[in-house]
Amino acid sequence: MEEKIYQLSLSSYLDGERILLRPMTLEDAADMYEYASDDETVRFVFEKHKDLAETGKNIANHFMKEPLGKYAIQLKKTGKMIGTIDIRLREEHNSAEIGYTLNKSHWGNGYVTEAGKLILELGFEKLGLERIYACHDSENLVSGKVLKRLGMTYEGTLRKNRIHKERYVDDVYYSILKEDYLT
Repeated sequence: MEEKIYQLSLSSYLDGERILLRPMTLEDAADMYEYASDDETVRFVFEKHKDLAETGKNIANHFMKEPLGKYAIQLKKTGKMIGTIDIRLREEHNSAEIGYTLNKSHWGNGYVTEAGKLILELGFEKLGLERIYACHDSENLVSGKVLKRLGMTYEGTLRKNRIHKERYVDDVYYSILKEDYLT
């Protein structure tokens, strides 16, 4: 199999109808802290941020230090950063995993689905991936609905797959193949 070279520019922008996916900056700290400090928003994804300084460090260490495939979700209409989405390449398997977090005040508007479609387009049409997958906590039923709206197929549940916030978590896996995406 021929070796693929994945290239994403640090200034990569993905343009949607209502949103823009763009690199994170330290100027996003206040918008990120708004949702990263909310128990309900981060329940299934990460520990709640304690203060704005912690959010700034997270942006610098996670999003800016290794920015490839990591995007802020920004509303075009207002310029507000309302969440993040990323694509984590698994080059050896010509596949990638996606993950996302969205400010709860913007839940139910289809923003993650729109962002996910942009990421699928990037993965399949520009990077030539064969498979894109995602998983969610079995208690996070809404995330499963998002993955279904993206055309993903349920693959299975890994029971007690990991410990998150001092409890065992069952991870539910979905994927979409390039052939399914193209049809």
